[in-house]
Amino acid sequence: MSLTQFDKKSQAWSALFSEPMSDLVKRYTSSVFFDKRLWQADIAGSLAHAAMLSAQGIISAQDLASIERGMAQITTEIETDAFEWQLDLEDVHLNIEARLTHLIGDAGKRLHTGRSRNDQVATDVRLWLRSEIDLISALLIDLQKSLLDVANKHVDVILPGFTHLQVAQPVSFGHHMLAYVEMFSRDAERMAEVRSRVNRLPLGAAALAGTSYPLDRERVASALGMVNALGQPQVCQNSLDAVSDRDFAIEFTAAASLCMVHISRMSEELILWMSQNFGFIKIADRFTTGSSIMPQKKNPDVPELARGKTGRVVGHLMGLITLMKGQPLAYNKDNQEDKEPLFDTVDTLKDTLRIFSEMIGGQLSPATGQKEGGITVNAQAMEQAALRGYATATDLADYLVKKGLPFRDAHETVAHAVKAAISHQVDLSELPLVVLQGFNPSIEKDVFDCLSLRGSLNARDVLGGTAPKQVRAQITRHHARLA
Repeated sequence: MSLTQFDKKSQAWSALFSEPMSDLVKRYTSSVFFDKRLWQADIAGSLAHAAMLSAQGIISAQDLASIERGMAQITTEIETDAFEWQLDLEDVHLNIEARLTHLIGDAGKRLHTGRSRNDQVATDVRLWLRSEIDLISALLIDLQKSLLDVANKHVDVILPGFTHLQVAQPVSFGHHMLAYVEMFSRDAERMAEVRSRVNRLPLGAAALAGTSYPLDRERVASALGMVNALGQPQVCQNSLDAVSDRDFAIEFTAAASLCMVHISRMSEELILWMSQNFGFIKIADRFTTGSSIMPQKKNPDVPELARGKTGRVVGHLMGLITLMKGQPLAYNKDNQEDKEPLFDTVDTLKDTLRIFSEMIGGQLSPATGQKEGGITVNAQAMEQAALRGYATATDLADYLVKKGLPFRDAHETVAHAVKAAISHQVDLSELPLVVLQGFNPSIEKDVFDCLSLRGSLNARDVLGGTAPKQVRAQITRHHARLA
């Protein structure tokens, strides 16, 4: 008997139906060509399930040995691209089960005892997503370290800090980079929290109501590493909920969307800073492209594309939420549509984190063995931009407050001083002392210390502030956290 003949006879529902499924319906309902990436999770779940069935006396030790032998061969076949994925068998689960039964006979048919594809697929997706979250968490660490390297090299570089995209106050460029380290550290925290809820076992819920077989679900959970911080097995406690909800996938996609939004915000700044109107940075040629018509162009395609891909990931989040919103309990075929957006979200986030880590932090040169940065900072352009926007106006107001003037009065006084500086086309620090004293007689020569960009920076020596001393302390803290 050929495998194809065997498979057609062994379809899970074939005895009930009087005519074969239409080819159009086969193509429409099949998921095998995208869900086959779950094969490792499917085999791991099946082996844990089989070991439990044997321990419970539901299948024999001989059957278990046959299943393990057959799964080992299937693993080799898939890894060497020798496995034949068949559209007729609809999904990854039936493809593997059919091949197993072909290899080992009735023992393969006994594997599905006490489970359904409903709890099987929920388990597979959770196992797969758990491992992907682990990879993403490692990539988030890499990106944070890249940002820390840049921050550490540019603690004393002065950047104009913006609000409403208007020059507001001078900040350390290193401090600015640490803002993104904070964002990505929260993304990593969210991923860890999502992982703890992903890491719960649905297997044993069967189709929707549990099973009459004496399963040891906690044994399976422990075997698959679905345990909490104390090593206690984590099992979905309601069979209906276990097979029907995909909130774990939605929650992951929400966390991924937030992470991509953070990347998109950073991308927007890199794009602006690279433009001739700013000239704050240069992005290495290997991360840019040219124009087919304008030979002078160097385009920041990587951050631009990441900004665009953010919309794609957020769209997947909306799609998954909409997928679930109208479903009654328990499992519905709609849930087949959870995989492609989830898979694409994972792929997009991993690729983006990888390339940004390299673009920000640089890469080792094969020629020199040294790390070549992906971003070059133009410190002079940044400082000149800060001087153009009266960035130390708040420092003058603070100076007057320390002289006894109420803040609102100080605010008004400084507004007049700025107006005078604008009319003379000079910075506040360039106004003569006698002119400044005309706005308030308590102003003395030491005012010029606070009106300098460097003085403004150093003055903000408070926890979380932009003073270089504080920035270095934060870099040390992050290095210790990520060690």
